[in-house]
Order: sequence, then structure tokens, then C-alpha cells
Amino acid sequence: MPGIYQKIGNHIRELRTTVRGKGISQADLAEAVKTTANTVSRWETATYKPSISDLERIARFFGVPITSFFPDPQPASRTNTLLTATSDLNDEDLEELTLYALFRRARHQTKRKR
Repeated sequence: MPGIYQKIGNHIRELRTTVRGKGISQADLAEAVKTTANTVSRWETATYKPSISDLERIARFFGVPITSFFPDPQPASRTNTLLTATSDLNDEDLEELTLYALFRRARHQTKRKR
């Protein structure tokens, strides 16, 4: 499984080689984002790690959001979702929510047995 920098490098290469259906050279991209062709090559092979400002310049050049360089966030687990949703509840509200969750669970189990 490729690491984050390999994914970023692959995306840079993909953008560079398919831009407007014809592609551009590493030298052309380097000139546009004010670096060297050697650096672009090393970004694409994940030998060098582009900085956020590098990614911002590349994203602007290609007209893509900077977030396109990063993998989609993983869906939150149920536990994390509950922790986030209940983190600022006081004890009374948390107890009420717990009782409601237990009620829903019992109701669901009753429906399954029918």
C-alpha cells in the first residue's frame, strides 16, 4: 500500500501528464511553480516531500483544490462519532442519552425476535 507521499507524487504525475488532454513536461511544471525539474521528478517518485506551499502552487497551476492531493478521510467509527457528539454534554444529559440508547437497543432486539 503506497504511503501518502507516493499518492501525492502519483497525483502530481497524473495531473502533469493529462492536463488539458496533452500533458506538460516536468521542466514546464517546475518553471510554473518556481522550482527545478529535478525536484518535480523527486516529488513524483516520493524521494522529496512537497511542502504545503508547494502543493498550493501546484494546485493553483492545475486549477484543482489542494485537498485533491490527500486521501479521502476515513469514515468515523461509531465510537468516535458518539464521543464527538457527546463530548460537551453534562452528566444529566449523558445519562438521559444513555437510557435512550438502551431503550432503542431493547426495542431493536424485540423487533428482531418477532
